[in-house]
Amino acid sequence: MLIDIHCHLDHPSFNGKTEEIINNAEQAGLKIILTAGINPETNRKTLELAGKFDIVKPALGIYPVKTLQKEIESGEYPLKKNIFDIDEEIVFIKKNKDKITAIGECGLDYSQNENSAEQKKLLEKLISLAEKINKPIIIHSRKAESDCIDLLESSKLKKVLMHCFSGKKKLVKKASDLGYYFSIPANVVRAQNFQLMVEELNINQLFCETDSPYLSPFKEQRNEPAFILESYKKIAEIKKMDLKEVINNIYMNWQNVFN
Repeated sequence: MLIDIHCHLDHPSFNGKTEEIINNAEQAGLKIILTAGINPETNRKTLELAGKFDIVKPALGIYPVKTLQKEIESGEYPLKKNIFDIDEEIVFIKKNKDKITAIGECGLDYSQNENSAEQKKLLEKLISLAEKINKPIIIHSRKAESDCIDLLESSKLKKVLMHCFSGKKKLVKKASDLGYYFSIPANVVRAQNFQLMVEELNINQLFCETDSPYLSPFKEQRNEPAFILESYKKIAEIKKMDLKEVINNIYMNWQNVFN
């Protein structure tokens, strides 16, 4: 009953290897892989993958547009040029509301000193969409954790997943007090900030993610959903819980948030 609550199966590094990656995941005991789109190109690939593989569940989102464009230009996420009409893409997501599990990946990213007002406006639109279609939202908050929480707090949303959250302890507490959930990436095996987060948070607010192909638990090896077990095992170790108990608790979290 393992769940990878956040990854990017559409990533070009998986091209031609998708069936192998899915097979690896099934062999590792995964029941659910939630893969997240970040723009029109990846949103459509995400829907295509979910239509092809029963284990794959789709989330559609819009990542901060100019930040993603810089990543495309640097080769970090080799996609087509990231130029599109935001409102048209929101209409597309809304039209596919019955096919999707969540809104996301979306949020704020101040790592490259982008226009924060522009990013907030986009996130507000996606929060409003999640409210209208009654879907959970998956939030990216790089160097913008406080602003993300403030925007979410002013909304009606309760089913909020803070993906790969790296905010300070007081912000972890604020978000957890608001009832938000946190996904712990597989590189928790060596990332102290995520280990401390696991210590602080209740198991009933935790999920496991790979963020594949990023954040691998194994050095110099591309990440994939099959490696999600490393996150579960580390949570069990930190919480001093039986691994099966952790798996069962996180599955119940899935039922509560995404079903």
